[in-house]
Amino acid sequence: MSRFAALGLIVLAGLAAAARADEPDRLDAVLPVRGLCIASPSPKRVDEFARFIELELAPRHVNTLILRVDFNYQYASRPELASADGLSKADAAKLVEVCKKRKIRIIPQVNLLGHQSWSGHVGKLLQVYPEFDETPWVKMPEKYKWPNPDGLYCKSYCPLHPRVHEVVFPVVDEICEAFEADAFHAGLDEVFYIGEAKCERCGGKDRSVLLADEVKRIRDHLAAKNRRLWIWADRLIDGRTTGLGEWEASTNDTHRAVDLIPKDVVLCDWHYVRPDPTTVAFALKGLDVVACPWRKPSVALMQLEDMTKLRERSSRATRKHLLGMVQTVWSGADGFIDEYYGRRPPRRDAKPDESEVACFHALFDAVGKLEAKGESAAATEEGR
Repeated sequence: MSRFAALGLIVLAGLAAAARADEPDRLDAVLPVRGLCIASPSPKRVDEFARFIELELAPRHVNTLILRVDFNYQYASRPELASADGLSKADAAKLVEVCKKRKIRIIPQVNLLGHQSWSGHVGKLLQVYPEFDETPWVKMPEKYKWPNPDGLYCKSYCPLHPRVHEVVFPVVDEICEAFEADAFHAGLDEVFYIGEAKCERCGGKDRSVLLADEVKRIRDHLAAKNRRLWIWADRLIDGRTTGLGEWEASTNDTHRAVDLIPKDVVLCDWHYVRPDPTTVAFALKGLDVVACPWRKPSVALMQLEDMTKLRERSSRATRKHLLGMVQTVWSGADGFIDEYYGRRPPRRDAKPDESEVACFHALFDAVGKLEAKGESAAATEEGR
């Protein structure tokens, strides 16, 4: 073969690869969202995390990366909330570059409303602005235990404090700009403190209205810049009626907010012990929803089966709200990668076959097997 012929074959191969890269994933028709939710990496491991995206996530058809950044970033808009050891704008750019290359959508997360403390420590926002605290009379214990007399799980900020949004919204804008994001995840899960009777601003007010109004404030701020709000779904589920209790659902009367929030908010419906089929309830209310497992492969596979079957059997109007799956990781990016590559064992409280890594493999191995079904679904959709 001549050098020119060989060169021609190389060029054609390159063009074919580029054409394939521009094609939509065949899985999009059967499972539009195939995501991973994980904490942002430490700055010293950003390059390794970028390689992990390139070599592990993209080949497994992951197309959505919810990156829990919180205050682990060198914020310029609110330097008092910045972390000197957090990600830089240059770090964010590295992750944006690899995700663009592999068609992965980044959705940064900063916990708003709830999760403003953890264990015995107050988070950055309330450290700097203690006046935002919904429950200033609840003091952080030296040694945290649950249950406790104060009902303390995590602190919340008061959604009616007159200055809280002028502080947190610049952070939201900056992190969305850094990651070139068209969506933002605000957390809003496990909000135990809201509308407390002793709060001078929101005591005695309807907690479902307080929650819905906060969702709407955040949503409206994002929508003004063509960004979409994602949140966890647990506060919108009636924990008593469903029997799901106060963790996976609400027992403090916020669940009625499900009928008050804007319909374009995306809900991340997490169930980690049992695959409770609440996603369809949200879809039937006209809300977009993804199902979220954690570390039980059996639960993840049942959630995936439910999601795909519901999409197959539902009307087009309902199916469009059932978006897909998002695997959650709570051990941190660095720890997850170390476990993934066998550098460390699973967390001490996890069984080897029920770890985050085991669940990730089980879920995305099963997702990969849906490719043929994706081709069939795409052909069916074209024929309608």
